[in-house]
Amino acid sequence: MGLLDGLLGNASEIDISEIADELAPIIAETESIQQAFKEIRDMYVFTNKRLILIDKQGMTGRKVDYHSIPYRAITQFKVETAGHFDLDAELKIWISGQSNPIEKELKKDTVVGIQQTLAAQMFA
Repeated sequence: MGLLDGLLGNASEIDISEIADELAPIIAETESIQQAFKEIRDMYVFTNKRLILIDKQGMTGRKVDYHSIPYRAITQFKVETAGHFDLDAELKIWISGQSNPIEKELKKDTVVGIQQTLAAQMFA
């Protein structure tokens, strides 16, 4: 991911070897990282068992929120693609037991990759 893409907030797929050490403490022994997307400091990590939404907070990014969602808990998801004048796409994920979805804004170039990976993992 180039510096300009990062500054503009464009998420892009990243090499999983770049984040393996960082995620080692939260990955189970029987779990493996399949694919990851990074948007500035936040990440969408797909493992063989769950989706991990990583939100780095604050100026230094030392405070990190790891939201782990097992694929079996995802009841549905919705993608609203960006239009000609709208640069952002929207991803909504519904979790069983919760009435409100998790909502994320993505750049239009990334939403297709995240949608395809999410669908592949949910329906595997």
